[in-house]
Amino acid sequence: MTGSQGPVLSRRALIGTGLGVGAAALTAAGSGAAQALERPSTGEGSARRRAHAFLAAAMDAYPDHGTVRLAQSYTDQSGLFSTAFTYDNALAILAALTSRSQDGRSRAVALGDALLYAQAHDPAYDDGRLRQAYNVGPYTFYDGSPQPDGFVRADGKANVGTQFGFTGTAVGDMAWAGIALSTLARRTGKRRFLDGAVRIGEWIERVGRTEEPLGGYKFGVDGADVRLPFTSTEHNTDLIGLFGQLALLTRDRVWLERRARAEAFVRNMWEPSGGFFYTGTNDGVTINRSPVPEDTQTWTRLALASRAHSRSVDWAATELAVLDTAGRRNSTVPAGQSYEGVGFSSASLVANEDTPIATGQPKPDRNGVWFEGTAHLALALRDRHAPGDEARARRLIASIERAQDLLGRDQTLGGGPVAARSGVVSASSPLDTGFGFGYYPYRHVGATAWYLLAAARTNPLRA
Repeated sequence: MTGSQGPVLSRRALIGTGLGVGAAALTAAGSGAAQALERPSTGEGSARRRAHAFLAAAMDAYPDHGTVRLAQSYTDQSGLFSTAFTYDNALAILAALTSRSQDGRSRAVALGDALLYAQAHDPAYDDGRLRQAYNVGPYTFYDGSPQPDGFVRADGKANVGTQFGFTGTAVGDMAWAGIALSTLARRTGKRRFLDGAVRIGEWIERVGRTEEPLGGYKFGVDGADVRLPFTSTEHNTDLIGLFGQLALLTRDRVWLERRARAEAFVRNMWEPSGGFFYTGTNDGVTINRSPVPEDTQTWTRLALASRAHSRSVDWAATELAVLDTAGRRNSTVPAGQSYEGVGFSSASLVANEDTPIATGQPKPDRNGVWFEGTAHLALALRDRHAPGDEARARRLIASIERAQDLLGRDQTLGGGPVAARSGVVSASSPLDTGFGFGYYPYRHVGATAWYLLAAARTNPLRA
């Protein structure tokens, strides 16, 4: 969430204690030219059904390792093995609730109960926190060490993702888990989900609140439980959504005060001359002015519905627009295909295409489409509903659906094949976020879930 003025760190990057992704872990997925000859299936309903099927498959990838389970975030080819990110699973809950089927509701409840299990069975803490990610199935790590358990370890504790260092706790991840649990509480009437969401909110208040000049709530803690110094616009936007839902459900006005505090920080990040929001601050005093990410432009629209700040959607749609086509230098898009959407940040569009994103990883394509962010934008356009917004949203959703049909072929979950044309890849080609990590053409729970939210016109940041 920081840029050139300080350390590189993001909610989607590692917040553990020194372990990183292995050199062989993240490489670009190859795609056969035959994909270009395949015809996408028609009908939005069919595309949605296949997306829901992918989320179900990610949740059921390890049937022999317990009924309490989370969804594996990426297909096996990503090199992250059975990693289940908390953020992705929160989105999977929200996406499952867009389904009218009983299976969708049952899966949302099961994932919510798994998050509650992780909250109640952390190996080291009993304070309401969740970790960045968990293991949900067995694997052998790159150094040869075995990871034999499912989501629930043999001792009954939640299986925290220590191998990759996914042991910290970010306010943004917690906020999304709280939003998912709050939504379950509203939809099911079950008190346990509200109790879990309140515990999350109280942890954020204790650990994140800051009295620094720019205010708001700070980033979270690393795997050693050391408080991180950054304050993120994205995280505080998430908190507008969470604290607003908690105020609605509990009728306790303290959550309105906390929501207002997060909102004040977000508004402090507004750049009126450019019509966009900055990414945050490293020290609570100085605003980071580069890079500028996509999600702080679209999620602010979803959370605030502010006419005064609605130009941020136009900024994302214009300044981060990309078109990935076969034949570009580092594109992995098969011949005859093209995808429109947005990149991750202003830095993605000027990434060094001569240098791999990280050691052992592929070189980035400046025009790589970030499909999760493209879905954010489609939903924000639909939420704003200005002239031309719906038509543009439909084009973006069509691009995502085409990617679901044609990209990420022959990938697996838990060693088992993923059904053809199910699940959206995180990026059309290797993409440098500008925040120290990349996205690649692997089918992804988070991207698929955001597609479903956009297709269903479901805004998770406003109850």
